Order: sequence, then structure tokens, then C-alpha cells
Amino acid sequence: MLPDTLRHATVMFAAGVGIPILAAINAQLGARIGAPFAAGAVLFVVAFLVALVSMLLLGQGGALAKLPAQPPHLFLGGCFVAFYVLSITVIAPRFGVGNAVMMVLLGQLVSAAVIDAFGLFGARVIGLSAQRMIALLLMAVGVVLAQTS
Repeated sequence: MLPDTLRHATVMFAAGVGIPILAAINAQLGARIGAPFAAGAVLFVVAFLVALVSMLLLGQGGALAKLPAQPPHLFLGGCFVAFYVLSITVIAPRFGVGNAVMMVLLGQLVSAAVIDAFGLFGARVIGLSAQRMIALLLMAVGVVLAQTS
């Protein structure tokens, strides 16, 4: 069995691989049917069904009863997912999948650094050291260079 860190990194790498694939196929679906928002809606229906089946197979259905007691701001994640899917579906065919995903990556780098630095939303605090700031800057430069060469 892999150590937790390696297993977690592997799963998140696979999720990262899926982001441009999602962007490309959903943009293509939206273009083929002439309705990018309909393509987004279909994606959410499929995602809902996959999540529902997974929840039931893992025996987590009882957790639904706890939802009404949760603070409303915790449900905003659904708005962010919808914004991402709908914007990438509309923008990727015009801007290019690579350009769109690279800008998403830049946004993720900045947002993640701020969330970690301040421990926002209950995240583990990871300070913004000089080394980390340089690493983020190098990643950002790499993203820009990858799209301008």
C-alpha cells in the first residue's frame, strides 16, 4: 500500500489530468448541440448520478440528514463548480482549452496560497514563506511561458 501522501498526490494528479479533458469534451458537447449551458446541465446530471451511486455504495446516505444543520456558506462550493463548468464550456472553444485551463491553474495557485496562508475555511495553515512565494511565482511564470511559446 502506498503511503498516504503519495496516494493523495496520485489521486489529485489524476483529478488534475481530468480537468482539461472535462473542459475539452464539455466544450465539444456544447458546440455540437449549440447550447453550452445545456451541456453544463447534462454534465451536472451525470455528476450527480455518479456522486449519488458512490454515496450509496459507500454507505454514506445517512449524512444527508445532517445537511440542514450546516451553515449556508458551505453550500457555495456548488456555485463555484457551476461557474467553472459553465465558463470553461463557453470559453474553451473560443480561447483554447490550454489557455483556459492555464488561467484556471493560475487562479487556483493564487487562491490556494491565500487559503493556506490564512487557514481560511478551516484549512490547515501553511505559511507563505519566501520559498513558497518563489515557487508560486515560478509556477505562474511557467504557466505563462507554456501558453506564449
